[in-house]
Amino acid sequence: MNNKNLEDIFVKEISDNNGIIHKVCNIYCNNSEEKKDLMQEITLQLWRSFSGFKQKSKFSTWMYKIALNTAITNIRKSKRNPIQEYISDKQDPPIEKEDIPDLDDELNSLHKAIAKLNEVEKGIILLYLEKKTYAEIGEITGLSEKNISVKIVRIKLKLKKLLT
Repeated sequence: MNNKNLEDIFVKEISDNNGIIHKVCNIYCNNSEEKKDLMQEITLQLWRSFSGFKQKSKFSTWMYKIALNTAITNIRKSKRNPIQEYISDKQDPPIEKEDIPDLDDELNSLHKAIAKLNEVEKGIILLYLEKKTYAEIGEITGLSEKNISVKIVRIKLKLKKLLT
């Protein structure tokens, strides 16, 4: 397959599954600059890995795996380099979930509680809320279905505690 065909297929798959990138960025980022940077990094990593995509799983499953791994790697890197400021003509204030008018109070509370989870827990609960099966979550995260089951129970308990 030539490079042009590969690019066309990649662009189509990315546009068909673009919501995945947005969901991952929204769950791991607090402001618009971080989201833009992470979106770029995820797209770059997807492109770099695309030629190795063997179609043994659905494209969306593969995409989630790359996106979540990229987000977690970026968070871990930023924790090692904590002084990181974005300079622009106008600083955007951090986007607070309560600033989004269409969210009701319960959903807003859930978003705040999810934000307090660790990186892996955020990824698992995102996939769970996307109605992925334990097998699909395991394929994306590299964890066994049994481990996913246990983690989801623990995450639900943690969220319940955070919400009360």
